[in-house]
Amino acid sequence: MRVVMFGYQTWGHRTLQALLDSEHEVVLVVTHPKSDHVYEKIWDDSVAELAEKHGVPVLLRNRPGDEELLQALREAAPDIIVANNWRTWLPPEIFDFPPHGTLNVHDALLPSYAGFSPLIWALINGEPEVGVTAHRMDGDLDMGDIVLQRSVPVGPADTATDLFHKTVDLIGPIVREALEKIESGTAEWTKQDRSRASFFHKRSVEDSRIDWTWPAEDLERLVRAQCDPYPNAFTHHRGERIRIVSAAVSRARYGGTPGRIFIREDDGVVIVAGAEARTGRCRGLVIKRLRTEDGVEHAATDYFRTMGGYLTGRP
Repeated sequence: MRVVMFGYQTWGHRTLQALLDSEHEVVLVVTHPKSDHVYEKIWDDSVAELAEKHGVPVLLRNRPGDEELLQALREAAPDIIVANNWRTWLPPEIFDFPPHGTLNVHDALLPSYAGFSPLIWALINGEPEVGVTAHRMDGDLDMGDIVLQRSVPVGPADTATDLFHKTVDLIGPIVREALEKIESGTAEWTKQDRSRASFFHKRSVEDSRIDWTWPAEDLERLVRAQCDPYPNAFTHHRGERIRIVSAAVSRARYGGTPGRIFIREDDGVVIVAGAEARTGRCRGLVIKRLRTEDGVEHAATDYFRTMGGYLTGRP
């Protein structure tokens, strides 16, 4: 089949590589210009550079739909469009243009976690598995009929980076298998149960701010979700921002006020956590390693020389 590809960052790069390695002909690539947004500088393998290396025409767009792009699409005459990590809405004159429409590849187990940053949100929420879904694009965000879906388990120590590597490796096989089914006419399309759909927004700095009234179990997952190279979960100590690099849930239960720097436990320092911490029935968050604003990483037991005082959401 003749394929036009819309995509960006490493997700788009993996998709384009799978197409280039297949028997299909990639006739046009549309990707976004480089961005200074903190999350778009992570996993930023260039789709444009890969396309140019293989002699495939490239158009750079923040948003699609202009006449030059539409004319290029008409001239390319694709049988199908394949999209992955295209960051803005595609209009129906694009996604319905080819005979087989547009196959969108999304790194979540739809209908849950439509939208943005699905792996991070899923890890924070304690989901037991994550995955990748290939579906036909329609007018609603990530809600088109599903042709293929694959999942991987979330391990107890997995970080968002671990889940990225697990799921990005699914892209190539899913793209190739989905296109084989579509080309051969054997694809079976399953409508999504929209009553089970959930939509998530892009992550921002505010979403990494620690709220010490969260249960320690949730905070520990937040730290794993906001691991390097993502912007770390952060809090403030004596007016200065500190970033939490690694943490665990305490063995013992601790009572008091959320955010209190309480006691050493094993190789870390316990911070009281949980809205019901005053009852003494909550686990604390054991901070093991942290990073100060100068970029220096510290063992928590070295940084917190004395107990007492509080960690706060704001200076």
